[in-house]
Amino acid sequence: MSDSQPQVRFHQISADEAGQRIDNFLLSQLKGVPKSMIYRIVRKGEVRVNKKRIKPEYRLCEGDDVRIPPVRVAEKQALPNPKLDKIAGLEHAIIYEDDAMLVVNKPAGMAVHGGSGLNYGLIEGLRALRPQAKFLELVHRLDRDTSGLLMVAKKRSALRALHEQLRDKDMDKTYVALVFGSWPGKIKKVDQPLQKNTLQSGERLVRTDSDGKASLTRFKVRERYPDSAISATLVEASPVTGRTHQIRVHTQCVGHPIAMDSKYGVRGFDEQLKSLGLDRLFLHAERLSIRHPISGESMQFHAPLDNSLQQVILKLRKGVKQPT
Repeated sequence: MSDSQPQVRFHQISADEAGQRIDNFLLSQLKGVPKSMIYRIVRKGEVRVNKKRIKPEYRLCEGDDVRIPPVRVAEKQALPNPKLDKIAGLEHAIIYEDDAMLVVNKPAGMAVHGGSGLNYGLIEGLRALRPQAKFLELVHRLDRDTSGLLMVAKKRSALRALHEQLRDKDMDKTYVALVFGSWPGKIKKVDQPLQKNTLQSGERLVRTDSDGKASLTRFKVRERYPDSAISATLVEASPVTGRTHQIRVHTQCVGHPIAMDSKYGVRGFDEQLKSLGLDRLFLHAERLSIRHPISGESMQFHAPLDNSLQQVILKLRKGVKQPT
């Protein structure tokens, strides 16, 4: 923690900062301060906008004068060395970049941000590679073990516009997953509410629960493997909502979990896939369709399956016939 005594600050909201909720604005200003404390200082009236009390859902307007109370903030964590192999490799994973945003083909095994014992994640890596960028924020997230397309905003206005597309279901995302068994063609969608649970160990698990948040994923069979001794199906999954572990739990709840899913998978199935050389979760964000956050132009991005996943598919296609 910093030894210097924090002081009251006043911040005038710029055009680029306008439109966001006060609680989200404070989270960006008071890095390291827990959400519970943010809500407490707003509720107690320590945060003022134009000298008046506000609620956490208040949306900021250009020119608003925000009083930010003295709150001790955690020291800013140093960024990783951009010359580290994993960080330098991210440069090649960037498939699109302009002044407003960039799109990365995230490697499997890399968290999107640091924390929980991790010194850094993808966003810290990108900030190390782009030290001149004043603003770099994740638009959405991918699980650590999931690979594929991930968007990062380079302007607050771009972040706001892309979040609006997510909220309005105006963005198409298609994932590819290898699942256990023969996926029934009649299952075109899974519409099951999801509830997040945190175990005593701190591990997060999600389950279907009638009291959970509404969640919808559309599915389509891409490929079956009639000649393989391993019963598996390659499916496309298009999440309409964006809940934690959504595709992983929706495939599990209909009896067809994703290959090599350590939380929701089938051990025997995973052992079979390991014998084909699979050593990671077979879930990949392959396609993304958006409107450019500034120009409004329609854009499509595509990241093919990496070589390790393609090799598994080739082996399944050539697989040994089931014994009769």
